[in-house]
Amino acid sequence: MISYDGLNNKLKEKCLTKSSLCNEIGISSRTIARMSKGEKISDRVMEKIAVYLSCAPEELYREISSNALLQTLRDEKAIKLSGGIYHELQVRMTYNSNHIEGSRLSEDQTRMIFETNTVDVGKGVPVDDIIETANHFRAIYYVIDTAEKPLNEVIIKELHRILKQSTRDSALDWFAVGDYKRRANTVGGKKTASPSDVHAKMELLLSDYESKKIITVEDIIEFHYNFEKIHPFQDGNGRVGRLIALKECLRFNIVPFIIEDSKKVFYYRGLSEWENERGYLTDTCLDGQDTFISIMKMFDIA
Repeated sequence: MISYDGLNNKLKEKCLTKSSLCNEIGISSRTIARMSKGEKISDRVMEKIAVYLSCAPEELYREISSNALLQTLRDEKAIKLSGGIYHELQVRMTYNSNHIEGSRLSEDQTRMIFETNTVDVGKGVPVDDIIETANHFRAIYYVIDTAEKPLNEVIIKELHRILKQSTRDSALDWFAVGDYKRRANTVGGKKTASPSDVHAKMELLLSDYESKKIITVEDIIEFHYNFEKIHPFQDGNGRVGRLIALKECLRFNIVPFIIEDSKKVFYYRGLSEWENERGYLTDTCLDGQDTFISIMKMFDIA
């Protein structure tokens, strides 16, 4: 659904009615009726109205999601609300996801970076840990913005670009920030897809996933395993994979799951044993979902 509060406010400022707007710029009353119902109208018409009102089109409307959690995250992000569920998601997911991959920053330091854009670092904290923490905040921002879009390679590569930009790895010619790996890699001692096969395997994975008529949390967990098995990027696959899972949960109005660093052993076991026993990874992710349910209850979100 679309809210045209911005347009209504602009018309009020200029002492105009929607009918007079129709007459002034030559748009049909049917278009105005559609807007009154919260329906989306064409970008061309929105551009025409914006030019007449001397503003940007995005100032005139905003999408309202039926997903209460997603809408709350978007609203809090837009006004930069401190202390809400958007704030808590950013800190908790960034700390845990980065710590699983070896970051030395504490949760308090992670929170400080988000809240003040500063950090009181301890001895031996790598600069990349700080950069990747700030980058992960931006990646969650991007996930919320693109949550309702179909999952594709462009979104996945952009998540990797955001996460790894300005890191030490990004200075390496062969590293390919925001693109698939150029050198073979392993995960847990197991072979992953060769660089030459990654694109085809990712296309197939996405095609199979997007062809499903109904997506459940189990489908998202399975996608996560298959993504990690391909291991399409040189580094950052775990964090990108968990960001994808967040996006898809928000897309399909499923409670997201946060894998806590304290559950890292169970998480890795689940990935390692998936083909023999899916329950390990599923149970770990559902435990992370319970964690998120408790966060939602803190903020009275059903």
